[in-house]
Amino acid sequence: MTASAVQRTVEAVWRIESARIIAVLTRMLRDVGLAEEMAQEALVSALETWPVRGTPDNPAAWLMTAAKHRALDWLRHRKLEREREPALTCEIEGLLQDAAPDLERAVEDKIGDDLLRLVFIACHPVLPTEGRVALTLRLLGGLTTEEIARAFLVPEPTVAQRIVRAKRTLAEARVPFEVPSGHELVQRLESVLQVIYLIYNEGYAASAGADWMRPALCDEALRLGRILAGLAPREPEVHGLVALMEIQSSRARARTDAKGVPVLLLEQDRSRWDQLLIRRGLAALARADELCRDHGRTLGPYALQAAIAACHARARKAEDTDWHRIAALYDALAQIAPSPVIELNRAVAVAMAFGPAAGLEIADALRDEPALRHYHLLPSVRGDLLAKLGRLDEARAEFARAATLTQNEREQALLLGRAAACLEGVAALRR
Repeated sequence: MTASAVQRTVEAVWRIESARIIAVLTRMLRDVGLAEEMAQEALVSALETWPVRGTPDNPAAWLMTAAKHRALDWLRHRKLEREREPALTCEIEGLLQDAAPDLERAVEDKIGDDLLRLVFIACHPVLPTEGRVALTLRLLGGLTTEEIARAFLVPEPTVAQRIVRAKRTLAEARVPFEVPSGHELVQRLESVLQVIYLIYNEGYAASAGADWMRPALCDEALRLGRILAGLAPREPEVHGLVALMEIQSSRARARTDAKGVPVLLLEQDRSRWDQLLIRRGLAALARADELCRDHGRTLGPYALQAAIAACHARARKAEDTDWHRIAALYDALAQIAPSPVIELNRAVAVAMAFGPAAGLEIADALRDEPALRHYHLLPSVRGDLLAKLGRLDEARAEFARAATLTQNEREQALLLGRAAACLEGVAALRR
């Protein structure tokens, strides 16, 4: 195997196994930053060793064992340094005893628990949102700082600083390496789901740049969601979020044409939707619904959004969409998770179910909402509804305003095109 082929193998194994390795080391060392450092040292060792000695039969086990050896060496060194401090020495002895028996085993019973603990650490509410996102992609996604920066179109040093600050904050706050319980578990799980949701949304509808979507982010969020569903199989909202991402991802091929130009939902070629992802999404939604019924609960925000997506997925043609059900689901969503963005989406559903005037009434009520002041989709939705009502001059102005608010080049071109179409419609009426 050539050196370049070995390097690709190392990088592929690292991307798959790094989260598990860091999780196990974090249990041993009680420091997520130090754990990542030790894991990175094992990665460097593989890059140096495998081209010379050949790729091991079990690459994942090799990396895990190499990383554990480094962690144990560090613990022994700390023990020698602190031997005059009995309490600390006793603690380190305990860690060494815990780690030693299974040193040569790369796969152990606790790995699943360790990975879940790492998820809760990376998404801890003590961190700012951007820190949670960056640390999650770094520790659980195995992405490099450069890859994260490229995905979010921010300078690499900015991402590096976010990760460093996040690790420092976790250390200073002495965040325990554990899965919370009771009410704290609910709160922390909300944070975990929010981070995965934010990553997915940025991939599904890129906030800036030349591309309509960033598929790599969607794929990473979906992978993390699937892992979380395996680690927390009794949590309905975890399955709800997975269902939402699976169904939304099923449309990826149909969301742009051959030139990368966006294709809106009602204009998409539904034969290009991925039926396997739809089936997976519907199965996850059914699981969320089953768990809710078992617990005597109603669907949560992610499951409700998945149910809305499922209405689109089940419609073979755009005109078959059950807009009345979608409007009802948005009513339910607005009750349990009220927000201006949800209300704007509800306006679209109401317009499709009961006519553009009904939807415009809801959208107009949001015009003074501070949270939507710079949100391009408010004038975009108003423009669409005004155009359907034949108020083309007003619609053109709204589309033009929306184009000035978005930082995504593809979306801007789409909005300017719609503004131009309104202008042509006005000119045609005046002729």
